[in-house]
Amino acid sequence: MASRKQPSKTASKRQLRVGEQLRHILAEVLAEGNIHDPDVAGSSVTVTEVQPSPDMRNATAYVIPLGGVNEDAIIAGLNRSAGFIQGEMGRQLSMKFTPRLTFRKDESFDYSSHIDALLRKNKDLDD
Repeated sequence: MASRKQPSKTASKRQLRVGEQLRHILAEVLAEGNIHDPDVAGSSVTVTEVQPSPDMRNATAYVIPLGGVNEDAIIAGLNRSAGFIQGEMGRQLSMKFTPRLTFRKDESFDYSSHIDALLRKNKDLDD
C-alpha cells in the first residue's frame, strides 16, 4: 500500500516568490481602476498578501479596503470581478496558468490591535 505524502504546512520558496509577484501585479491591476463593479469602483484597496496553493492553480488574496469602509461589499465585489482581474493579471504574468483568485478580508490588523490592547491593559494593571 503506497503512502500519501502529507501536505506541507509552510509555503515553499516558490510559493512565497509567486505570491509576492501576484501581490504586486494585483495591486497594479486594482490601482488602474478598470473594475466596473459598483461596490469596487472608486474604492482604494490594499493587497496585504497573496497565498498561492502548492499547485499554483488557486490563490487567496488578502485585502483590506482603505479605512475599513464597506469591507464586506468590496470583498464580495472583488470576488464577483475575480475572472476579469485574473485575465488582467494573466497579461503580466509569466506562468503557464494564471491562478484562480479568491479574495478574503485580512484579519491580521484586527488581531494585532487586539493583542496590543491586551498588552496595554496588562501594563496598566502592573502600574
